[in-house]
Amino acid sequence: MSTVNVVMAREPLSPGPSVFLAGPTPDKSVPVPSWRPEAVRALTAQWTSDRPLTVMSPESRDGTRADRYESQVDWETDARAAATAILFWIPRDLRTLPGMTTNVEFGLDVSSGRAVLGCPPDCPNPERNRYLIYVARRHSVPVCSTLPETAAAALAVVAAAGGR
Repeated sequence: MSTVNVVMAREPLSPGPSVFLAGPTPDKSVPVPSWRPEAVRALTAQWTSDRPLTVMSPESRDGTRADRYESQVDWETDARAAATAILFWIPRDLRTLPGMTTNVEFGLDVSSGRAVLGCPPDCPNPERNRYLIYVARRHSVPVCSTLPETAAAALAVVAAAGGR
């Protein structure tokens, strides 16, 4: 039986195969549903290994923000560095999910060999993902258009790293 454990922002990281869920996080000032629960469901549905998979989310388990901005940034940086795969899902909406920090993180991780990029063509501002898609392809990063495909690509990175 496969097991998927979810580690939320600022919780201790676990060793073993893992996927970090990178992408825009909903802001309380313009609330929209998070895409991350769907990503966890997609990864859980596709994970078939006997080894546990850790899915790391930069969102807080109880919605409480970090005491210090630097604590959140440091945890996310450490979690991305520790991840076997980094799943970028960017349903770009300049009003509710602009993803400006995501742009920087993708630039930092694109050449790591661990990134996969998902950009839904039906998001409100798909034209704002054009540059990321181009850069991803230049670096041979898988580019997907659905969340299940992006989850599958991330799990393929985990498998290639010996995580299965």
